[in-house]
Amino acid sequence: MEELKGTTIIGIRRNGKTVIGGDSQATMGNMILKDSVIKVRKIYEDKVIVGFAGTVSDAFALFRRVEGNLQKFSGNLERAVVEVARDWQNMDSPLRKVEASLLIANKDKLYLVMGDGNIVEPSENFVSIGSGSVFALGAAKALLENTELSARDIVEKSLKIASQYCIYTNNHLIIEEVE
Repeated sequence: MEELKGTTIIGIRRNGKTVIGGDSQATMGNMILKDSVIKVRKIYEDKVIVGFAGTVSDAFALFRRVEGNLQKFSGNLERAVVEVARDWQNMDSPLRKVEASLLIANKDKLYLVMGDGNIVEPSENFVSIGSGSVFALGAAKALLENTELSARDIVEKSLKIASQYCIYTNNHLIIEEVE
């Protein structure tokens, strides 16, 4: 998968809570366009959190498909994301690849929905996307293994660390939680 520049989104499940957070910077090449973009939000009666990385129009195309499937399947997140993958397999080939990814979660599940139609349920209770994801993942893993911090605190600290190293990630954070 091509590297998606311009953001860091991380999701963590811990102690019955699921948290997704992200920065709020929009870039074009090496220029900051805006520092207050909302890339993480709650949907479906505030029971599901979604965060996106990549091209905004492509991210919204993925987002709309997932949101529509959540409505169609009465909030069943697993079914909603599986149907996104099926939709992608049935699309014409030029439309199959979008330059965006989503992290999407409810209180029980955490998924990575990629623009090529692949769906991943991480083997561990954390996952990250975007240009600063490696920094955020490293920080999150260390904090998960060595502290008793809450999922929200780990998301916040991981994003702040990523913002110190990734030029495409700022420290204006949006963090949402479900339990």
